[in-house]
Amino acid sequence: MTSSPASNTSTPSAPDVTTIEIHKEYLHFSCAHFTLFSATQRENLHGHNFQVGCEVEALVDETGLCFDYNIIKDSLKALCAEIDEQMLLPENSPWLEIERSNEMIFALFNGERIPFLPRDVTLLPLRNITVEELAGWVLKRILGSPAVKGLPIRKMLVRVASGNDQWARSEWALAEH
Repeated sequence: MTSSPASNTSTPSAPDVTTIEIHKEYLHFSCAHFTLFSATQRENLHGHNFQVGCEVEALVDETGLCFDYNIIKDSLKALCAEIDEQMLLPENSPWLEIERSNEMIFALFNGERIPFLPRDVTLLPLRNITVEELAGWVLKRILGSPAVKGLPIRKMLVRVASGNDQWARSEWALAEH
């Protein structure tokens, strides 16, 4: 009687690692922004329907599960809802200043004083509102979520798209010891 490789118990087995890919239609947000190119050049105000996706690498446990990845989906969905239908402005831009009053928020750029209602604006701790910056921001926010912190995640990659086939990715991996 011969044994198959799958039933060979004398060979040490590597831990089962898998990557869960999360790409749901509801993981999106619509917002307005303008990209800053220099101290004197910016895009006109416009909007995008941004898409968000996530890949998570984790060990498969003895039950055949990594963890309940609804936790990741719910965290991403809440984050998208937080900035949906907002004007996004970067708080850490070297070229843009933000002026706040009780009634208005003004974006000050190259002699322009651009007014917005406070209820329509979300200020993000970013240098620019680009897919590159948004991907990193989403990754940090998800990894910092209390619900996600306890999960046995080895690696996470977040993708943000501003249009079809135009994605930026930001990645984190657990340090190997």
